[in-house]
Amino acid sequence: MRDMRKREKNYVRRMAACITAAAVFAMAACGNGEEDDVNLLQSKDRSERSVNLYSPMEKINPNAENVARNATDKTICMAEEQLGVTVNYNTYTAENYQDKSYDDVAIERARNDMDDIYLLNPDTIRLLGEEGKLMDMSGLACAKNLRDVVKAANTIDGKLVAIPQEVVAYGLFINKDMFDRYNLALPETPDEFLECCRVFKENGIETPVGANRWWLETFVLAQAYADLYNGGNTEAEIAALNSGERKYSDYMRPGFEFLKKMIDLGYVDAGKASVSEAIEGEGEDFLSQKTPIVMAYWGAANTETAYGKTDFNMLVIGFPSSRGQMPVMPMTGFGVGINAEHAEDAMRVMDVILSDEALQVYTETNKVISPSKNVEVDCVPALKPLNDKIEDNVYVLGANAGMNVEQWGNTCLIVRKLLAGATVDECMEEFDRLQEEAMSK
Repeated sequence: MRDMRKREKNYVRRMAACITAAAVFAMAACGNGEEDDVNLLQSKDRSERSVNLYSPMEKINPNAENVARNATDKTICMAEEQLGVTVNYNTYTAENYQDKSYDDVAIERARNDMDDIYLLNPDTIRLLGEEGKLMDMSGLACAKNLRDVVKAANTIDGKLVAIPQEVVAYGLFINKDMFDRYNLALPETPDEFLECCRVFKENGIETPVGANRWWLETFVLAQAYADLYNGGNTEAEIAALNSGERKYSDYMRPGFEFLKKMIDLGYVDAGKASVSEAIEGEGEDFLSQKTPIVMAYWGAANTETAYGKTDFNMLVIGFPSSRGQMPVMPMTGFGVGINAEHAEDAMRVMDVILSDEALQVYTETNKVISPSKNVEVDCVPALKPLNDKIEDNVYVLGANAGMNVEQWGNTCLIVRKLLAGATVDECMEEFDRLQEEAMSK
């Protein structure tokens, strides 16, 4: 049993690496093989003052078509010019296969103080933050401009241990033309969503919802935490969960029952979803208008290799919840090692690349949501419904360092058990086990 749980934890860490890929490099899938490929290449120090950065950015290939990497490079150049330092990249690329994920390597390097700055996924942020391996960044000038959602996601024991260059938002990608064809309004609640699926199914659409093995947890998280994050009592509810007064399974049950109903009614193909990579599995059917609904992250609407170029009217909306359409937002971030060799310069670099000036450059380049409340995104029309919700501070966090049970990775893993035939009760028992394990630490 102990070995099984260890394997599950390792699996969650591997799976969670998709968020960094989606947020920073606009990759279409997580756990796609490249996450487990490791080749650390360190550039030579070119000045007396230097800072070492560990990230997946392929700095070694300057001609690569990687818009997100170029956006980060622009902000790094700003820091180098302003501070007179050189930022050396330790990169993670798909050169030589090893049985380690990006997260596995990040944890090892941070625990051994091998770098100054680390680009981290949510569960890794929490793990290293709880271990005291990351510095408190709340005193930086840039931290004063952060959205509340960023602070809430990456604050551990009162310390802001990581800050991202963009906020990742997940939503439902909708073929509006197909909804109009059957006179369907865009769904707000779970019941309305199921009714739309029923109409599509009755009109010959075999699978109304295109799904993959990674992102169905977005439906669950939206329904589980719509009230927690939007009801004005967030801190008290999280405290009750962490103390055991409330159960995570009570929050999760409605979302799992909703997914089970979608599977039973044939609105989701569980067999296909359980083996499909993100976008690669369902993207073709969505683009060819065989299925009207898929789920994906913000950047997929900007990327022609994903859904940035469709032959139909596409809209991106929030997931159905008791409070209407709900964006789901996990969080990545840059962290500085507690024992960083070049700690002072590393913190200065952070203050530059996360400043409003640098984030404006990054946001305009990638067309993403900025972590700064002062920097607005000029989003494509398809993303306006999702962006409007976020601007109104309507959202659910897919990852929250303040919760003692990691959310994004664990929920995905348990959803996969549902896809494989587990009952809702069995899935809830798994959440109870995770909660008991977290409280026993």
